[in-house]
Amino acid sequence: MSTATAPTPAPLSPAALREIVQTAADRPGDWLPRVRLSAEERWYERLSLTEDHEVWLISWLPGQSTGFHDHGDSRGAFTVALGELEELSLGGPEQGLLVRRLAPGAVRSFGPDYLHDVRNTTTGPAVTIHAYSPPLSEMARYELRAGGLIQTASERAEQWS
Repeated sequence: MSTATAPTPAPLSPAALREIVQTAADRPGDWLPRVRLSAEERWYERLSLTEDHEVWLISWLPGQSTGFHDHGDSRGAFTVALGELEELSLGGPEQGLLVRRLAPGAVRSFGPDYLHDVRNTTTGPAVTIHAYSPPLSEMARYELRAGGLIQTASERAEQWS
C-alpha cells in the first residue's frame, strides 16, 4: 500500500493577503492585548499558521528597522495598524531608492521577488500585521551599497518562529 501525500496548496495572491491583513487590523480586540514593546529589537508573534499562509503581529519602537530583506518564495502583505512607518525599496535604474511614508491603515502587498527595508523613523511606536503565503521558510538579508543591494545573510524560519 502506498502512502499518498496531499498536494501543496497554491500560494495566495498578494490581493488575498492584503484582504487578510486588512480584516485582521479591523479587529484590534484580537491582537491589541498581545502587543509587546521591546527596546532591544522589534517584537513579533505569529497569530496564525495554516497550510497556505501565516499571519504575524509586529511592534516597532522608534529607530527599529528590518534592514533590506526578501521573503524567500513567499508572497506577502502588511498593514500599519497603529503608528507610522517608512518603507525603502529600489525602483530600478531610473527611479533609484524609493521612500514611502506608511500612515495608519496603509497596506502594502508584494510578490515573491520583492525586497524592502521597513523602519520606524517617528518618535512613537508602531504596530503592523503581516501575512505570507506560503508561510515563510527563509529570508535573505541585504546591504545597500554603491553598486546596489548585496546579499549578506540567509535565515531559516526556525530561527524566528
